[in-house]
Amino acid sequence: MTAKKMGVLSLPVIVAALGYFVDIYDLLLFTIVREPSLQGIGVELTDKVQVLAASTKIINWQMVGLLIGGILWGTIGDKKGRLSVLFGSIALYSIANFITGYVQTVDQYAWARFVAGVGLAGELGAGITLVSELLPKEKRGVGTSLVAGIGLFGAVFAYFIYKTTNDWRLCYKIGGGLGIGLLLMRISVAESGMFTNVKQQEGVQRGNFFMFLNNRKRFKKYILAILIGLPTWYVIGVLVNLSNRFAKELYGDNQIESGRAIMYAYVGIAIGDILIGLVSQYFKSRKKALLSFYLLCMLALVLFYSGFNNSDSSMYAICGLLGFSTGFWAIFITMGAEQFGTNLRATAATTIPNMVRGALPLINLLFLDLLQKSMGYSLIQSGIITGVIIMAITLVAFYFTEETFHKDLNYIETAELP
Repeated sequence: MTAKKMGVLSLPVIVAALGYFVDIYDLLLFTIVREPSLQGIGVELTDKVQVLAASTKIINWQMVGLLIGGILWGTIGDKKGRLSVLFGSIALYSIANFITGYVQTVDQYAWARFVAGVGLAGELGAGITLVSELLPKEKRGVGTSLVAGIGLFGAVFAYFIYKTTNDWRLCYKIGGGLGIGLLLMRISVAESGMFTNVKQQEGVQRGNFFMFLNNRKRFKKYILAILIGLPTWYVIGVLVNLSNRFAKELYGDNQIESGRAIMYAYVGIAIGDILIGLVSQYFKSRKKALLSFYLLCMLALVLFYSGFNNSDSSMYAICGLLGFSTGFWAIFITMGAEQFGTNLRATAATTIPNMVRGALPLINLLFLDLLQKSMGYSLIQSGIITGVIIMAITLVAFYFTEETFHKDLNYIETAELP
């Protein structure tokens, strides 16, 4: 099946979207069930220090798993094929989710989420790579936006599954079951023709991660591709995740649920990710679409820290707006895939988003350890300083990032040094 015959609602797009749906369900579930699950393994919720230490350890281990898994699955995707990643990663994180449903200690919980993180790392990058290579260039931005937009509703689904069952262990087991169902759907999806052609060529290095490092131009493109995605996990991992703590500092007593705030944020992200594909199509530019969302994100950040954020309803609304403004996940990953040749594309598209996810522990280090603990800044001051630093880095990276809207993807990267 050639790219010209593929449409934005073709089977690979639909299956990739459902795959990302399950991926996001599992990825965000801990944040949604954090307090009841910690209580279920013996953590005293009244001990805020213990709760923060346990939750930070678990989420950091999951993010480290994503970082390692991104390199692992990206390499496999370029060496063995995009479908190999989709099958292998789903099997791994499905098993890890079932295991998470039985954990009894913080260490067990952290290890289970680490393994899940390794598995979850392969899902989106391989899906975006496959869709990018199967769709014609004038449709691939819309196709990948649909994958991300539909997939991101997995966070909303996770929130309502927990509210319906009120059983965090069952929620993880349901996630495992969804993964197994997805495995069965993947059987009918075809491999990328571009990858098949490159695989048949002799002497082409495929999935060599070090090729990003041994060439100055490729290294620059790779680093820039990571840095333009940093605001997403600052918003979700810091502001929305700790929205109840920020609410207390901003306006005092509140009834904010971080899981509900994440649900609103991900509704916004999902809508934004679908819309940005159309915006990109309208401008015929990835960068113009991305810049428009950056500007909206900065406006939402100002509102978050302003006097307008003075009630639970305004906090939830601003979390939704923050989510919408960071709904550039699909375009950011698509740009990462479009930056590199077919022999490195899966490695790029899989490692780049997971490098951003893996940056959350570094963001937490700046936000919690350096600014609050070492320098004595308040929660609000630390949040603002962290946000300014993140946005400054992102805008500089954006300026130097190349436009990829009209780029032909049927080419390979050579192994020569600069």
